[in-house]
Amino acid sequence: MAHSKNRATDGKITYPPGVKEISDKISKEEMVRRLKMVVKTFMDMDQDSEEEKELYLNLALHLASDFFLKHPDKDVRLLVACCLADIFRIYAPEAPYTSPDKLKDIFMFITRQLKGLEDTKSAQFNRYFYLLENIAWVKSYNICFELEDSNEIFTQLYRTLFQVINNGHNQKVHMHMVDLMSSIVCEGDSVSQELLDTVLVNLVPAHKNLNKQAYDLAKALLKRTAQAIEPYITNFFNQVLMLGKTSVSDLSEHVFDLILELYNIDSHLLLSVLPQLEFKLKSNDNDERLQVVKLLAKMFGAKDSELASQNKPLWQCYLGRFNDIHVPIRLECVKFASHCLMNHPDLAKDLTEYLKVRSHDPEEAIRHDVIVSIVTASKKDLSLVNDHLLNFVRERTLDKRWRVRKEAMMGLAQIYKKYALQAEAGKEASKQISWIKDKLLHIYYQNSIDDRLLVERIFAQYMVPHNLETTERMKCLYYLYATLDTNAVKALNEMWKCQNMLRHNVKDLLDLVKQPKSDSYNKAVFSKVMVITRNLPDPGKAQDFVKKLAQVLEEDEKIRKQLETLVSPSCSCKQAEVCVKDITKKLGSPKQPSNPFLEMVKFLLERIAPVHIDTESISALIKQVNKSIEGTADDEDEGVPTEQAIRAGLELLKVLSFTHPVSFHSAETFESLLGCLKMDDEKVAEAALQIFKNTGGKLEESFPHIKSVLLPVLQHKAKKGPPRQAKFAIRCIHAMFSNRDTHFAQIFEPLHKSLDTENMEQLITPLTTLGHLAMLAPEQFAGPLKSLVANFIVKDLLMNDRIPGKKTTKLWVPDDEVSPETLAKIQGIKLMVRWLLGVRNNQSKSGNSTLRMLNAILNSDGDLTEQGKLGKPDMSRLRLAAGCAVLRLAQEPCYHEIITLEQYQLCALVINDECYQVRQAFAQKLHKGLCRLRLPLEYLAVFALCAKDPVKERRAHARQCLVKNINLRREYLKQHAAVSEKLISLLPEYVVPYAIHLLAHDPDYVKVQDIEQLKDIKEALWFILEILMAKNENNSHAFIRKMVENIKQTKDGQSPDDAKINEKLYTVCDVAMNIVISKSTTYSLESPKDPVLPARYFTQPDKNFSNTKNYLPPEMKSFFTPGKPKAANVLGAVNKPLSATGKLQTKLSRMETISNASSNSNPSSPGRSKGRLDVADVDHSENEDISMKSPSEADKPSRGRKRGVASSLEDKAQESKPKRGRKRAANSSVDNAEETWGGEESSVAETATETEDEQNSPPKRGRRGRPPKCATAAPARDDAPTKGRRGRRKAAPPPEEEHEEEQEGEEEEEEEVEAGTENIEVKPKGRGRGRRPRAAVLEAANDSVESTPPKRRGRPPKSQTAAKKPGGARSRAPASQEEESEEEMETSQQSEEEAEEEQSQDSSPKVRRKAGRRDRR
Repeated sequence: MAHSKNRATDGKITYPPGVKEISDKISKEEMVRRLKMVVKTFMDMDQDSEEEKELYLNLALHLASDFFLKHPDKDVRLLVACCLADIFRIYAPEAPYTSPDKLKDIFMFITRQLKGLEDTKSAQFNRYFYLLENIAWVKSYNICFELEDSNEIFTQLYRTLFQVINNGHNQKVHMHMVDLMSSIVCEGDSVSQELLDTVLVNLVPAHKNLNKQAYDLAKALLKRTAQAIEPYITNFFNQVLMLGKTSVSDLSEHVFDLILELYNIDSHLLLSVLPQLEFKLKSNDNDERLQVVKLLAKMFGAKDSELASQNKPLWQCYLGRFNDIHVPIRLECVKFASHCLMNHPDLAKDLTEYLKVRSHDPEEAIRHDVIVSIVTASKKDLSLVNDHLLNFVRERTLDKRWRVRKEAMMGLAQIYKKYALQAEAGKEASKQISWIKDKLLHIYYQNSIDDRLLVERIFAQYMVPHNLETTERMKCLYYLYATLDTNAVKALNEMWKCQNMLRHNVKDLLDLVKQPKSDSYNKAVFSKVMVITRNLPDPGKAQDFVKKLAQVLEEDEKIRKQLETLVSPSCSCKQAEVCVKDITKKLGSPKQPSNPFLEMVKFLLERIAPVHIDTESISALIKQVNKSIEGTADDEDEGVPTEQAIRAGLELLKVLSFTHPVSFHSAETFESLLGCLKMDDEKVAEAALQIFKNTGGKLEESFPHIKSVLLPVLQHKAKKGPPRQAKFAIRCIHAMFSNRDTHFAQIFEPLHKSLDTENMEQLITPLTTLGHLAMLAPEQFAGPLKSLVANFIVKDLLMNDRIPGKKTTKLWVPDDEVSPETLAKIQGIKLMVRWLLGVRNNQSKSGNSTLRMLNAILNSDGDLTEQGKLGKPDMSRLRLAAGCAVLRLAQEPCYHEIITLEQYQLCALVINDECYQVRQAFAQKLHKGLCRLRLPLEYLAVFALCAKDPVKERRAHARQCLVKNINLRREYLKQHAAVSEKLISLLPEYVVPYAIHLLAHDPDYVKVQDIEQLKDIKEALWFILEILMAKNENNSHAFIRKMVENIKQTKDGQSPDDAKINEKLYTVCDVAMNIVISKSTTYSLESPKDPVLPARYFTQPDKNFSNTKNYLPPEMKSFFTPGKPKAANVLGAVNKPLSATGKLQTKLSRMETISNASSNSNPSSPGRSKGRLDVADVDHSENEDISMKSPSEADKPSRGRKRGVASSLEDKAQESKPKRGRKRAANSSVDNAEETWGGEESSVAETATETEDEQNSPPKRGRRGRPPKCATAAPARDDAPTKGRRGRRKAAPPPEEEHEEEQEGEEEEEEEVEAGTENIEVKPKGRGRGRRPRAAVLEAANDSVESTPPKRRGRPPKSQTAAKKPGGARSRAPASQEEESEEEMETSQQSEEEAEEEQSQDSSPKVRRKAGRRDRR
């Protein structure tokens, strides 16, 4: 051993056997050959061979000389590096090199050689791999820990390895690199920032994308060294995040990217960093908060992330950013929600509340993305979202922004198709989202044509996909129709009706373009173009495109013929598809990818193409109904009871028979309908009869064998069937058979002879049948009918009360509880009216007699004989029948002329009836007649009396009716300039004189100068004027002022010599004048034209008389608040469906979000209500036949109206009681103003309480024409029988389906008589933005004592006990909650989802509300 040391110190180099000296004097090739032998020698040596270690020590030192380390040949360098690596292995742990500089040079040299690993296909790659393996296994670099320049060496090593790693390397290379680098981190004393940066830079997205293998290497390294490197990572983030020292590293700008990557690699790396993020979330720097939010969104939303459960404070802090003031931050939070819902369903509960707030965000993009997030998660798996989240999407279908509404509707449609139609998640999921189909169809009630078009598209693509095979498509439609709610069914019917009307309009245009050109031709085409335009989006642009289409149709015969085929009643679904493709292809141009004209044509074709219904479809639908009848259908599997399916199927066929009658013309269809006629279910048979009536026009000639079987069935039903079936049977005979007179005679004679009042139940059907025969064939049976009416109907039936009615405090009972005698009397009244409508002349003065009879019924409160035998529900029914009968007669000009003003006024008071259902049904009839422009304009003034109604829904409905009618008339005048000579009967401003006259004769208006009564008058006038004055079109404010001025120059046409009546008239005029002056700034301008006053109502003005006197008491001036009426969308405190014919519904409309709610309010009197239901945008023209009766409305009380004298004792008893449904007395206008004019921010709870009070407490003012009930008044009936004063009392809850059958019958009769006006299409453009006035004050207790009307009409006072009704009151809280859920939405119509909810509430057993004295609150 000593010998060896000597040799080593001698400096003599010993080479392995066979290896000669290696120096610069030999060639490169020789050097390589010799070095290989050296490498082999060192490779075979191990650490235990001490002798060899000593022997080759000088060789080891020689190989580390600069000659080798800087040799130009890479092969030489590689072999030397391999030798050096083995030397470090052999001599470990002490290296033979003692100089720090030499060690640094050696390791830098080895590092440089490692670059050779990059080329995996190199012949030398195995040697490079050996080098790596050797230094990794031996951990050779650990020697450098003691060197000052160790950081530089390690940094260079790391950089080199990250640079050379590539996808050509196998797992071993990767593993050795990790081993090599991890040993440096784990066994070293520290990790410098530079070294850390070298690792972390590979995690930055830009680098990560460039070299995925380097990213994987860094990831593996960090996982291996997590515990050792964590303090240095923490320190780095602490420097940058907390201390703001961005200069410590070039990676400072990528800290958030690095945090995400490190979290994904190993969350333990960030244990101390995450609390710093919580601090950063509260930074004042918007951009910084945004970056942290983006980072945490990815961290919380990652699939396997447990961060939310592990770090709850950070999660809660992050959720707080959903309410951040900075829009991009809120937007980022919302976008994150979908990933979170999909990957972490357990967090859905936490997210729900925050998403609810954001669904009402003032920013459109945020509301939009809330929907996208929820829908995206829903489409992945419905179980990921709860019902609350889906409900947010539901709410947004009524958003004020089209983009948001569209996203919500399309999202719901996609969810419905996936889980309900295709049943991808089973029956439970299908049941969970069953409401979607109803909600989507409810949107068809919206005014926006965009909404309607989208609903039509959704229906055709998602609800009943048009590309399904016919049988499957009809099955889908069949069960859909059977499961829709009432309002959705009406919407679907309306959709088909609108499409059918548009189809007819296009057909008319096609007929026009064939005609020769002329001035009249141009006008006709323009008129038709305008009608079609209103059915397309963006009517302004669409008008030009439709004109262009008309021009194309003139010039291109091929397109014209294809369009004719498309609108033909016999067009099949397959033909329709071909035609649409051909037309769009012909009109399209490849050179013009975006063609607005083509887009408009596509919209039009989409609406008119019959993609669902044709003859084959109807046949398939009939077969489906037959399967249900036979019991072979899948009704139960589809979740529909068989009976319900059959009834719905027939209803569906009935609707389609209106819109697609030609598709029913097949023997198979008619035979199936015959089978339905024989079924026991009355509804099914009724529907079958209506289908026959609608489609059987050519049945007699085309299907004689059907006729021979059908006729006896119809005759039997007309004689002995249920009343409604009898009615339809008569209409079928009238519509289908040519020799109808003979058939009518065969029915009339036996029925006429068999009439007998002994059996009232057997009398109802004959009277119904005879009534319809009287209307359809009045001349054929002229003689017998007159005798029948005079002798049997009037004398025997109406003038006798045979069976005493049930004594009850109820004012209304369901149809099945009404006595047969009352039902017979109602049919008797209808028979008289139908007979008169059939005759259409008053030559025999029968009209006068009938009107006197109806007047007597109304005057006597429904008890014509005044014997007291009738029960209150029977009297209510008869009052309603009489009121509606007057309305029916008033629609015929010959009878309108003979209705006296007293009769008109008495009829008007039915809208203030004590019974809620009477008011409701009467208002619907009134509205329907006005909408069809059949009732004269003075009947529009009747709605002014609704200002006194205690129930918000009734006031709101009346307001809707006014808005609808006023807008309809204005649009009609715009479209029909030629009717200017009928201006007085059409111009809505002309309702003002009628309203003034009606209010001047109001029985409640007793004392001319009474402040409280004048306030009521003011509220009633403002009820109408607010809508009329919302827009000052053509200087209408000045026109109204001029009209009122002119009235003051006349006298009352009804009682011209009655000074008190004239004084009342002038006082009401002054009230109107003050309203106009206080609400308008243009009233003083010149009136556009001189108003014409109705001659029946006012005398001719006296030119010598100038009435400039002010009749108002000075105290009234303070009640006229200045301010301009503002147009608005529908505002209101009642979020419920309103009973209206047609789609007259509004949605509670508030601002989009709490944070940007406006406090603007419409100025009015101190007594106005906090919210108002307004329908300035309601468009009914396409919806007239759709009745929207809401059972929920009936559960409301009503307030009476006075018509007579009240005893002083009774008045004293009422002196300090608050009014029903009004604010407290207006003795402090400031207090009232504060209460009524708090803006939209008024709490929902307050509204709920107010509504509950209004509905559940008794009336707070006397009933019209009747003093308050008290014990002392009870003997009045016995002691002093007088004509009953009609009044209103608290309304009893209406049954759900009451009255509809009667109304339907009359509606259908009206349909037949209306030819010219039913299809008037108008689009109201104004938006009333006001809030409805609410009565502000109490009635003075002694008014009715001081002034006694000349004649007392109504009932005598009744005892106090009569007012008390057992039962409870339903809370209004659900309605308030619904309002709150819609708090930020601005829509133009009432949502049908609330109708659905309210109906579901009201479907519980009916509860009679308590009615009592006014002091019970």
